[in-house]
Amino acid sequence: MRYWLTLVQVPESDQLVDIARFAEQVGFHGISVADHLVMPTQIESRYPYTEEGEIFWPLDAPWPDPWVTLGAMASVTQELGLATNIYLAALRDPFTAAKAAATAAVLSANRIVCGVSAGWIAEEYALAGIDFASRGRRLDEQIEVMRKLWTGREIEHHGEFFDIEHAILCPGPSEPIPIWVGGASPPALRRAARHDGWFGIPSTVEQMQPYLQTLRREREAAGLSWEDFEVSISLAEPQTPENTAELEAMGVGSLCVIAPWVPSPWGSTSWFDEKADPGKLDSKQFAMERFAEAVVHKFG
Repeated sequence: MRYWLTLVQVPESDQLVDIARFAEQVGFHGISVADHLVMPTQIESRYPYTEEGEIFWPLDAPWPDPWVTLGAMASVTQELGLATNIYLAALRDPFTAAKAAATAAVLSANRIVCGVSAGWIAEEYALAGIDFASRGRRLDEQIEVMRKLWTGREIEHHGEFFDIEHAILCPGPSEPIPIWVGGASPPALRRAARHDGWFGIPSTVEQMQPYLQTLRREREAAGLSWEDFEVSISLAEPQTPENTAELEAMGVGSLCVIAPWVPSPWGSTSWFDEKADPGKLDSKQFAMERFAEAVVHKFG
């Protein structure tokens, strides 16, 4: 089992590079960062991953650009995987999104995973001047265009949202950039199954089973191999040898560990010192090392 340190929201942006360096040092397979292009100050959209539908971060929380962040992390690590979990690509034009990911791939020697999702904040799309209702179709086409641009050759594309001729984007990555899709709605699962992997929502093993069954069916319907598909989830229950073996048998290859230095809505085990200040780097390192010793080195 591989373990990704998932940074959903870290107020101390100046610590992100040091967090990545330490994550590699203690044995994490990879690190992922989240994304919002702009945060509306009035949100009526319902957050889909908590029972109350409310966000758990303040509106003025920082959201550094994910590709700039991953590029900086790449400069201080050698083997650490670097992923967006997730990137709201449909809020950008395909050239901007493809160039950012390709540059990060080049600078990291192809350690990049491009995790994408359609997103849930209608107000964020409104601020960007992009239709929210068609975001899924836009994302599907944007991925198609990005894959073409990543070849580093002249491309042509004529679709519903983008009409492109005589375009080339360089530098292109020397290896294909994997695309993992986040979300658990039927459209998100269909989209994930047609690409390289799935960033699953926080779930127990029992809750995860129907999602994986759907993904398997969709992969089969598309004529794609399950063995070539990566499943990465956040486990919302304590990990044991028994459920680790069950997850591996179900096809789960990696687990996302959500910032273990703070409690989260899905946390099942406390890894942090409740008396320590979670804003300090050494408090984060304490929790990361404690998790690595208890889980990464035991189940990895």
